[in-house]
Amino acid sequence: MQIRLEKVREMLQEQDIDMCFIQTKENVFYLTNFYTDPHERLMGLFLFKHNEPMFVCPKMEINQMKAAGWSYDIIGYSDHENPWDLIDDSLQKHNVKSFKNIAVEKEEISYSRVESIQKLVQGAEIVPAEEMLNSFRVIKDDNEIKVLREAAKLADYGVQVGIEALKEGITEMEVLAKIEFELKKKGIREMSFSTMVLFGDKSGDPHGNPGLKKLTEGDFVLFDLGVVLDGYCSDITRTFVYKSYNEKQKEIYETVLQAQQASIESSKPGVRIGDLDVIARKVITDAGYGEYFPHRLGHGLGINVHEFPSMSHINNDVLKEGMVYTIEPGIYLPSIGGVRIEDDILITKNGHEILTKTNKEFTVVS
Repeated sequence: MQIRLEKVREMLQEQDIDMCFIQTKENVFYLTNFYTDPHERLMGLFLFKHNEPMFVCPKMEINQMKAAGWSYDIIGYSDHENPWDLIDDSLQKHNVKSFKNIAVEKEEISYSRVESIQKLVQGAEIVPAEEMLNSFRVIKDDNEIKVLREAAKLADYGVQVGIEALKEGITEMEVLAKIEFELKKKGIREMSFSTMVLFGDKSGDPHGNPGLKKLTEGDFVLFDLGVVLDGYCSDITRTFVYKSYNEKQKEIYETVLQAQQASIESSKPGVRIGDLDVIARKVITDAGYGEYFPHRLGHGLGINVHEFPSMSHINNDVLKEGMVYTIEPGIYLPSIGGVRIEDDILITKNGHEILTKTNKEFTVVS
């Protein structure tokens, strides 16, 4: 924690930013090791160019904050108190009258909170903090990588549970419930996102909603799931067919697999991120299915299941050792269904490591 806080302070000094206010639970966790969802209540971290940081949170969270290792000032407040009044009192010792600018998470902070900050430090310019925070979080350290590996193993386990649950007439929601129940038995309290189990033509919707559709022979079965482990996310997609298949199903599956493998093989330090999308998209387009691949190739992975960088063809940044992201091309045909294959990828010194291990060969589950 201390090293990360010091890196932010150094960045504030380099960029001549007087104060940074961090209030998303993910960035708070990254910088303090304290993870909680404050709901509508104010929780945030005040970082300064020269002074020690301070933290504001509901009084009910103070003990957990200290247990996470926080040893600096804490502004605790009760529900009947206005935390901004208490913050105002604490800020006076920081000579805020001379502050020229304040960094905030512009994409996440509410307008009312920006107004409250502007009242505290009148005349200061509000600048974005995202680029600075992304530059830290995009490179995972050894401990983060260790957790991400374990989270990926649990995602693999979830897919295996789903496969074993398949039987004629079972519903998408019944399979989903079995997956999440077995993961909870392993200590997983939270999924990375709403688990997807889609049968038949419903797999043709990239973000379909599981329901009471029953499994029948010849259906595609698409699993998309991930877990949160010690604050870090995994994300895997696998597609199977149930009992029998037709040649069109196998054709689109093999096309997606070829596209994914080509992008994974190109994953190494120094490669332009956008080129991975271009590589996969060319395979799918050359096969005649370009219009049926409507989304980017993938996304960064860490504390958020979708985080920086975006694995889009327009991204000109380059891959660096320690980056973790997904590669998940897909083809979605309305009348047949869809195929998506997704893995979690870690960039290593000389190449890459695939964190998710579930078999990707065209598989008929019976």
